[in-house]
Order: sequence, then structure tokens, then C-alpha cells
Amino acid sequence: MPLTDTAVRQSKPKDKDFTLTDSDGLSLFVSARGVKSWHFRFSWHGKQPRISMGTYPETTLREARDLRDKARALVAKGIDPRVDRRQSHQAAGASLENTFEAVAERWYAFRAPRLTDAAKGGRHQSRLYLDKDLLPTLGRIPITDIRRADVLTAVRRVEKRGALNAAEKCRTWLNQIFRYAIAEGVTDFNPAADIDIVAAVQPPVRHNPHLKREELKPFLSLLRTFDGSIFTLLAIRLLLLTGVRTGEVRSATPGQFDLDAALWTIPPESVKQLALKVKDGAGDIPPYLVPLSRQAVDVARQLMSMTGQCKLLIPGRNNPNRPMSENTVNDAISRMGYQGKLTGHGIRATLSTALNEMGYNPDWIEAQLSHAGENKVRRTYNHAAYVEQRRSMMQDWADYLDKVESDD
Repeated sequence: MPLTDTAVRQSKPKDKDFTLTDSDGLSLFVSARGVKSWHFRFSWHGKQPRISMGTYPETTLREARDLRDKARALVAKGIDPRVDRRQSHQAAGASLENTFEAVAERWYAFRAPRLTDAAKGGRHQSRLYLDKDLLPTLGRIPITDIRRADVLTAVRRVEKRGALNAAEKCRTWLNQIFRYAIAEGVTDFNPAADIDIVAAVQPPVRHNPHLKREELKPFLSLLRTFDGSIFTLLAIRLLLLTGVRTGEVRSATPGQFDLDAALWTIPPESVKQLALKVKDGAGDIPPYLVPLSRQAVDVARQLMSMTGQCKLLIPGRNNPNRPMSENTVNDAISRMGYQGKLTGHGIRATLSTALNEMGYNPDWIEAQLSHAGENKVRRTYNHAAYVEQRRSMMQDWADYLDKVESDD
């Protein structure tokens, strides 16, 4: 039985989405959130696709029927009304507020403050691939007209150039953008859902290369004769003596160090695994405490004596108020002949592997590296735990490195 104006007006949301049928393929979709959308379902090559006809009350029952009749006339002529609408929007410049680009920009503005602000962080990466891959392909299309084939086309452009990790991120962001649009009431269809089923298979993850204990001596010998910036040399030594991340060395400030207490206090917003918890307001998060060996204190003291009033422990080459480049350490290690054998991040794996082989408590090692421990029930980062035990362990480690370096 066809709908009436009264039935449409009085339809109320329920616990679940539901649909009221009109006639000739027209229906009113009522979401649990209360959004009312007109849909027209038609036969096309053996399938029953549907097209949005607007939302109520912006589009009345009479207007929805007029739009349905026009769409039926197109179908009768062998024209897909979805394609016709898309071409019309594109010809008009697609300046609608709910094009994919408009919705994606609103999603980005909402999401960006919650993403990591770093060169390889979520904020930079999502902006990069929106501009590079998703907006050029989908940007001008009204979001209600986008189908799975459109989404797959955008993602496969990324896969085709071999950027499989970026393609995976694009799938995630597309899914989030359409979910955001659904929450806004702009659409009720997510064409990006489940497209991972047809994703190109990624090669096995290649972890950061690291050194075994027996490989440390030649590396330390080369480091002693390192022909490069003294700041880079000391940065590598600090990584070896502490096991912190390269980003934590790059952002370190003199004020984080209590050299008399031999303790480095890294604020949680500077720790990769803790920064998101800080942004999400996850309560009072303690800093990452790094006990320092005598050798690490000497390195920090030497750096402070050279940098004077600089706000950073290790200033950038061109601007002392900016951190050194994120590639500086890896480039130096490569020049030493260790390209593909060691990275700055791989120093952490070197330290972890060696300390485990030397029989130290795994919880102490995980706490030193600011990792989550093996106990999945806790699911906490032990970044402030076992400080005194780690102090002894890291002094042993520093003494071990000295012995390895001096042995003939």
C-alpha cells in the first residue's frame, strides 16, 4: 500500500533501522538515529541496486516520487540513474557539501587531533594519502553515489605502485570516513566495509635488522673512529647505552636529565606508545624513567657541555632549535658499512636480545624498552617500573660494551 504524507511524518525511530515501502521501487528508510532517507530500488542487469533520493523532510513524498519517476524513465532508456547523477554532479562542478572530499575533510578535522603528529604518524600519513590517492579519485563524487567498485579503484591505484602498506591504511581510512558519514546522517551505506577480502597480499614483515653479541666488537671499533658529527656519534652511543627509541633521543632536552641521580625522565607525550593515551585523556600517565649508567651520564654531560643554552640535548644541524633529522642516525650507520644490517631502532633489538641471552629478568628488559610485558592480563606499559633493578642491569650492560670494545 502506498505511503501517505501522514504516515511518513509520523514514522518514528525504533531500536533497529526499518523500511516503509511506497510503490514502484520507492521506500523510506528510517534509521535508529531518526534519519529518514528516500531510496529507489530498480532492476539492472539481473541485480537490484538502489539510489538515494534525498532525506525527509527536505525531500517530501511528492518530490521523492517525482525523482523516482525520472529515474525509472532513465532505466527504461537503458541508462543507469546512478551514473547519470554522477555525471550531472561532475558537470556542475560537484560543489555539494556532501561530496566525498567535503566529508573526508570533516572527518580529517575531527580525527587529526587524535592522531600522532610526526613525519610517519597518522596525521601526516592520512593527509598525504588523502591528497595523493583518495581525493583525486573519489573527491568530486557525492558520497551517496560511491559504490564498492569506486572504492576498489582508488585502493588498487595504490596497490598497483607496490605501496601495499599504504593501501592497507587507505582501506582503514576509507572505512572510517564512510562510518563518519553514516554517523552524520549523510549516507547509510559503507562501500568500504570488508574490502580487505580482496586486498593484495603483503610480503612478510621485515623487522629492523640488528646485531648479535658477537657482531658488536667490529661495530664498536668503527664507532670509535666514526668520521662524522660528534652529535651523531654521541646519539648512537646514547641509544646503545639506554635502549630508548631514536625519537626519544631526538626530542630529549637537558631538563629531562638528573645527572646527579643518574636518571632520564621522558614525559609520556614524548613516548610513542604513551602519546595516544595522553591525547585520549587516559588519566595520570607516569613518565618513562630511564636509569643511566656511568657511561650514559658521561655522554649526556658531554652533550650538555657542547650545546650550552640550546633547548634540545642534540640540536639539529641547520637549526639548533629543531631536532636532528630522523634519518641522521640510520644514514650514519649505513655509512659505517651496516646498511641492511643495523638501524637506529634495531639497536633496541640488539640490546633486548643480548640482555635476554645474558639471563636478565624479561620484565626488567621490557620496562627498559618501554614495552608492554608478556603478561597480557596487565596490558600496561612498565615504563616506570623496576628502576633500581634496571639501573644495575644497564650498568652491567655498559661495562660489557666497554669490555667488548677494549678486548684484543
